[in-house]
Amino acid sequence: MPVIQDRFSIEGRVAIVTGAGRGIGAASAVALAQAGADVVISARTQEQLRKVAAEIEAAGRRALIVPADLSEPEAAAGLADRAAAEFGRIDIVVNNMGGTIPNAFLDTTPEYLENAFQFNVSTAHALTRAAVPHMLETGGSVVNISSVMGRVVGRGYLAYGTAKAALEHYTRLASLDLAPRVRINAIGVGSVATSALDFVLTDEATRTEMETKTPLGRIGDPEDVAAAVLYLASPAAAYVTGSVLRVDGGLDTPNLDLRLEDL
Repeated sequence: MPVIQDRFSIEGRVAIVTGAGRGIGAASAVALAQAGADVVISARTQEQLRKVAAEIEAAGRRALIVPADLSEPEAAAGLADRAAAEFGRIDIVVNNMGGTIPNAFLDTTPEYLENAFQFNVSTAHALTRAAVPHMLETGGSVVNISSVMGRVVGRGYLAYGTAKAALEHYTRLASLDLAPRVRINAIGVGSVATSALDFVLTDEATRTEMETKTPLGRIGDPEDVAAAVLYLASPAAAYVTGSVLRVDGGLDTPNLDLRLEDL
């Protein structure tokens, strides 16, 4: 009888990970390689990608580096062609790229909101749409990296939170469109120690405040999210689609107060 850990193997499969130069994207790419996948990794900075590729190759798998500005949906969609041409198949897509700098309400122009939507939702859709025809052949899994701010409310997060909430509902809607051949899920990520939080985590008082407001009492590690990515991408989650998995330390309110004053 197969043991349960076999359900987490993705031996011989091909994954695409965006925003893979550092943080959650890099950790996810390496985790997928360690579980048996060859990985297409893309981000802006080639030097960062080379370091991640070295870790993938150290796990005995192949890496394809694609430096690109993925803020344009066409560039994101192009990753599918590169993956299919290099490896002959696509099994897993991790839409990790995203983010938006917090902004006060009156400083959030319609253009700012539209840019947040494109960066967090349109690019994910572009890559997923381009990859799905390849994934239909053998079945596949899409994992969208969302945020706790797609579920909770806090001042200054209007553009980012709206975009992530849209990404989560996109995931639910797409799960019906893509069933039964392709599964699609999302991960609602809390505060994770990546370069995006360097500006606050280097301040001891702010870090302590964030940890205190988090029920599990700590900031997350990229590997915490990578483990969830592997679960959703693997046969272990074969009966899971249209779900948003919370990996947020138990947060129900933001743990970073931007201290924006009343209007």
